[in-house]
Amino acid sequence: MPEIKEISEVLSEMTDPQEIEVFLHEILTENEIRDISLRWALLKKLFDGVPQRSIATDLGISLCKITRGSRILKNTDSVTRKLLTKLRGYEFSG
Repeated sequence: MPEIKEISEVLSEMTDPQEIEVFLHEILTENEIRDISLRWALLKKLFDGVPQRSIATDLGISLCKITRGSRILKNTDSVTRKLLTKLRGYEFSG
């Protein structure tokens, strides 16, 4: 999909977090925003060492989604892992 590349380029040029948020609200539905927010929440919890079953209960999501997130974080080349390491100030130990 060439559109995702273009969206990535547009986002990379934006420097104002509020503008990025407005843009995302303009192009995504409320369900899509909820889904992305939920995915980010589960990735942060996994990164912080919260057990998968606790995440499933807390966020009301399936273990399949959590397992996917866990695989992403276990990949040392993962951009998500690098971003969370920078955000949290420590390395993933899962």
